[in-house]
Amino acid sequence: MDASASQIPERRFGLLQATALNMSNMLGAGPFITIPALMLTLGGPQSMLGWGVALVLALADGLVWSELGAALQKSGGSYVYLREGYGREKWGRFMGFLFIWQFILSGPLELATAYVGVAQYVQPLWPRSSEFTRLCVGAGVGLLIILLLYRRIESIGKIMITLWGGALLAMAVVIVTGVLHFDAKVAFDFPPDAWHFDAAKWIALGAAARIGMYDYLGYYDICFIGDEVQQPGRVIPRAVMLSLVLVALIYFAVNLSIIGVVPWREFVSAEGVSKPVVTMMMARIYGSDFAQLFTGLVLWTMVACCFAMLLGYSRIPYAAARDGSFFSLFGRLHPRLGFPHVSLIVVGVIAAAATFVKLGTLIDGLLTTRIVVQFAGQIGALVLLRRVRPEMERPFRMWLYPLPALLALAGWLYLLVTTDRLLIGYGMVALLLGCLVFLAWSWKTRRWPFGGTKEA
Repeated sequence: MDASASQIPERRFGLLQATALNMSNMLGAGPFITIPALMLTLGGPQSMLGWGVALVLALADGLVWSELGAALQKSGGSYVYLREGYGREKWGRFMGFLFIWQFILSGPLELATAYVGVAQYVQPLWPRSSEFTRLCVGAGVGLLIILLLYRRIESIGKIMITLWGGALLAMAVVIVTGVLHFDAKVAFDFPPDAWHFDAAKWIALGAAARIGMYDYLGYYDICFIGDEVQQPGRVIPRAVMLSLVLVALIYFAVNLSIIGVVPWREFVSAEGVSKPVVTMMMARIYGSDFAQLFTGLVLWTMVACCFAMLLGYSRIPYAAARDGSFFSLFGRLHPRLGFPHVSLIVVGVIAAAATFVKLGTLIDGLLTTRIVVQFAGQIGALVLLRRVRPEMERPFRMWLYPLPALLALAGWLYLLVTTDRLLIGYGMVALLLGCLVFLAWSWKTRRWPFGGTKEA
């Protein structure tokens, strides 16, 4: 491993930047692209129950991230938590490798959903373009984000605040418009069987909750750049929980605002094709000219989301490689600018390429590949660390432990078992392949379970 890989980035992110990072990730594509898919799950406004289920799960899981992030103050997030929780050189190394392996797929899939959102909202601005052309624009935005992030972290913090401001402005305009023109009859136009829940409806609620959980993803983004956070023991838990509460309030207001102006039957497509619902809302109230102008602000918001995600996610393979638990190429820092440029490029390019996959498949795929190793795995890591390392300094301790951890685990398993079985099968095959690659790599480098603890 070269000398640059041993460098540690400077701690530049305070609470404001950390909250902005999380919220920009969460607010980006979010309800602007998922409301049509959400309404389709349960066939009406009752589908918003999915956001409620997702919020309970996110709050419980946020406490898991908060304790682990405050105690293990390093870049890498889940990778670090799994490695430390299950033991550095044996099962922790295995779990950490599997996490990075699945992340190389799931991280770019999440980024790609935002690029699909960009393509969706290009349509009102370029109505004669083909779907493929718009997807190419989305992928091109992904490549542009790589260029924007190709710089020092302190300048990135300034860009982050600017992008965050645009995202908040877009949400504010939607909310104010909704309040001024809200029609309860439109918003609460429930179908006759809305509240009759059978087995099929519980499965559909799981689908709605997965969409809701996708919208909340990012509440933990600051954990992935722990090396670059000021006073991480205080900042990380506050940023995680503050961003969740603020975004939940914003989402609730935005969702009601949209369905209170645009009848949900107008933007729900049985074919699963998402429509630019916010543009439809603005056109209905202010006319097409303002709607096109506002579409530009929506695109700004999506760029902010992509920027935040790629910033955090590019640090994950880097942290693993720096510890010798993933391929060393990913552990390199830029010799002059001091950021993990190889990891940034690889994650960013894969995400741009994944833009051409359908949105619903991207959302279900990214969650399915993460639940077993990342979300459920790090809940186990938290419990193990409490038992085997009680002396560890914990600036933040989970409230009402272990109830939130158990609630989060139950929620993640519910989302998993209600997913399409074919996608679950693909996810299991990917994890099995990861196990085989880990064994081959360990055998080649003579590390556990085939040898000692020699560094790769």
